[in-house]
Order: sequence, then C-alpha cells, then structure tokens
Amino acid sequence: MMTTADDLPEDHDTLKLALIDARARLSGAEALIEHLQLLIAKMKRELFGPRSERSQRLIDQLELQLEELAAAAGEDEAEAASIPVRGFTRRKTRRDFPDHLPRRRIVHPAPSSCPCCGGTKLSKIGEDVTKTLDVVPRQLFVTEHVREKFSCRSCEKISQPPAPFHAIARGFAGPSLLAMILVDKYANHQPLNRQSEQFAREGVDLSVSTMADHVGACAAVLLPLAELIKAHVFAAERIHGDDTRVPVLAKVKTKTGRLWTYVRDDRPFGGAAPPAAVYYYSPDRGGAHPARHLAGYCGILQADAYGGFDALYNADRKPGPIKQAGCWAHARRKLFELADVASKARDNTSTVISPIAFAAVQKFDAIFAQERAIHGLSPDQRLAARRRDVAPLVDDLIEWMKRERAKLSGHSDVAKAFNYMLRRIDAFTCFLNDGRICLSNNAAERAMRGIAIGRKAWLFAGSDRGGERTAVMLTLIQTARLNDVDPQAWLADVLARIADHKINDLAALLPWHWSRARIDRAA
Repeated sequence: MMTTADDLPEDHDTLKLALIDARARLSGAEALIEHLQLLIAKMKRELFGPRSERSQRLIDQLELQLEELAAAAGEDEAEAASIPVRGFTRRKTRRDFPDHLPRRRIVHPAPSSCPCCGGTKLSKIGEDVTKTLDVVPRQLFVTEHVREKFSCRSCEKISQPPAPFHAIARGFAGPSLLAMILVDKYANHQPLNRQSEQFAREGVDLSVSTMADHVGACAAVLLPLAELIKAHVFAAERIHGDDTRVPVLAKVKTKTGRLWTYVRDDRPFGGAAPPAAVYYYSPDRGGAHPARHLAGYCGILQADAYGGFDALYNADRKPGPIKQAGCWAHARRKLFELADVASKARDNTSTVISPIAFAAVQKFDAIFAQERAIHGLSPDQRLAARRRDVAPLVDDLIEWMKRERAKLSGHSDVAKAFNYMLRRIDAFTCFLNDGRICLSNNAAERAMRGIAIGRKAWLFAGSDRGGERTAVMLTLIQTARLNDVDPQAWLADVLARIADHKINDLAALLPWHWSRARIDRAA
C-alpha cells in the first residue's frame, strides 16, 4: 500500500524512527535480492560451469588447447608425409619408456649394395633406433589343472594329487580374471553389462548374471580383509570422515542411499602407520549410521558440519566423546563460490566481484600456504610452527570476519558463509593446539571423488545389498591405492592365495604388507 503525505507522522522523532525502519526493510530486501541472484548464478554454474577451484579451469583450458594443437600437428605431419620433400635431419628428442615393458626388436634389411657406386663391400658402422609405444589386445586363455591318477600294482588303490583351491566355490574364473572384473567395475566404473559386451566382442560369452555371481562371491571371500582394514582405520588417533549420495534402484524410481568413508592418513604429521580407508553403505543419511560406524571410536574426527555427527561430540557419550575438527576447505569453498560466481556469472556481466568474499579467500589462502610448508613434519614441529606463523593469521581472520559480519544483513550469502565458521570457532581453531590435526578434510573428499565420477557411468546401485558390496570393494581398492599398490595385481594374488591361507595370518595379505613382501621376493 502506498503512503501519502497526509499519512506521515508529524512528530520528528516518530518520523525518524519510521525512516530508519523503512531503510532497514529496504536493506534487507536488497540483500535478499542479491542472495537470490547469487543462488541462481551458483545453480547455473553447477549445471554449466567449471566445478573445480583455483586454477583448474585454466589447466583444463590449456590441456584442451594442447590436445587440439597436438592433434592438428599429427594430422599435418601425416599429410606432409605423402608429399615428396627434401631430406632433413630430425631433431632428436629423448623419450624414456618404462624399463619393465618388453621390447620387440625389428631389424630392417640392410642394402646388399651401395646405392651410390653399386659396391658390395659394406661394413656396419652403427645403427639408428626409433622407439614407438604399441599395445597387444588382452589375451584370455584357459588354464588346465591336470591331476594325473595312479594305480598301485600292490594294493590296487588309486591315488591322485588333491584338487587346487579355487578363488570362489565352484567358480570357473581364474583369480586374474576375477580381479580384472572387480577393478573394472569398482575402480574404472565399468558396469557388468558393458564388460559382458566387451567380452562378447573378444569371442567369450560371459553373461551379466554369471559375472554378478562372481562379484558377490569375491566380496564374501574378501570381507575378512575389509574387516582388518576397518580395525586398522579406527585404531588411529585421528580420522577423516565424509559421505556422498548414491542412487539405488527401487520399484518405481531410484532412491538416494549414502556411502560413508573414514580415512586414516598419518602422513601429514609424519606418522609411520600405513594409510587406509573404510567405506559403509546406508539407505539414508540418518545420524544413527555414523553413530553405529564410530561406536567404539574416541579419537579426533575431521569432517564437515553435518548435523548427524553432533551426538558424537557430546561429553557424556560412551565410551567417550569424539573431538571435532573443522574443515577449512569447506569454509573457504563457500566464500570462493560467492566471489567466483559474482565475477563469472555468464548471464550477468555487470555483476562485480564481492570485495568481502574476495578478501576472505585471500586471507584463507595465506593460512593454507603456511600449512603446506609444514606438511610431513612431526606433531611437535607442526605445533611450534603453527603457534609462530599460523596463529596470528587465524586470529586476524577471525577478528576481521566478526567486524565484517556485524555490517552485513542476515540475508547476505557472505554473512551465512561467515556464520558457518564463526559458530564453530572451537572446531576450526583446535588445529592450533594439536599437531596431528590437518587444516582440511581433503583426505576423505579424495576418497569420495571416484564415486562422484562413477555415478555418471553406472548411474545407480542395483540394491541395498549391492551398495554394501560396493562399500567392501571400495575399502579394498582405495586402501591399495593409498599404499601405491596396483589394486588389480594385489587382488589377483590375494584371490589366488586366500583360500588356503592361514586364517590367523590374514594380515600378511593386507596391501602394505603385500607390497613389502613382493619387494623382498623380487630381491
């Protein structure tokens, strides 16, 4: 409703209060409009824009340009090869292929006579070798286990060597084939139907149902190793935690399940324990699931501000409270998106960079730069460096954020990003008093990256049980990767040996023990 001059109060103080109130409402409306504009730009950025931070978009652009230039150069060179030109000396470029690759030497026939004078007295003075990298398609073969029978001439009894153990009961697939199927499905994101089509092109009939049976049997056989990895992870003083969605096939439409991960990585503070990751599946994101996962854990949990973790931090929790450590990368990302969207929104070129968000990102980056310099040092060394170099930067950032927050409307996205951190100051600053705590939760986010990529390939999990199998296999594969072990080679060896391996010595098959044993055998 419009206000006329007759409706305005005549009292000066009342008029002043009305003006202040009108200005406050206008400021709030402007902040709300700006919030909605930024929200629309963020959603468009998620749909159409680059997803990574810092210079990744520039790297992607340069890599694309490099790919196009390399392809164009190869095309031009192929066209030029058919045109007769004068001979030239090619500039020598050194290309070192890995030593473990087998070599196939092809010696081209030497001339039987001199092309200049026709003489036949030729003497070899050297050779030029041009190396090219080539590939042979994978070879499928049948292994025949022959057990000869013998009859005793004395007692007429028949003897025969015992049958070898198979990786899975009544299975006809060898351990290397099983490992390849598992790694292709869970690490390379190739669903079984696509693998079946590829086998068919190679002349081998492996149905989806057959491979699915093999996958389920392998998950059951390898489950004890996953349990050992789980025990190793939760024996850590500090772990990283995160979760991500995973679509699950249901009767009418897919439902949204969750995959959780907890990562042990002591390398940032010089720890000698091998890194490992354990995964869990749940049909929803309820807080009861992390409470069950961490029922016996009492260390430090580095994670985002998910509310389902809050019960773990209670002082009266049994067997004891878990210490909360915040993720500075999450806090920075909220501000980075605001500063980046404000400057990169494609449909609004008049939008300018948010100076407060941009300044906050710069302050965050200064702290991250100091942290990178102490990566890998002992907890005491990290603590001393933090108190000397990092603590002043953190104190300055927090005081600056409090001052700027007081000037902002509650509708402002920058204010909300500041609140995310200011309401959890203890969780975000506890790293200043503990050298074991990292600045970010990137270890868990890296463990989830493959799942985010894989969702585009396999689209959804087949069932809740399928999600649980996925958690088991990801535990094994990701732990192997963290220990610089080829998951396919490791799984093939484990599947070949686990059936007759001593149950009380399964720890010898874990990736970090397996890699050392393999080096010792090679030596």
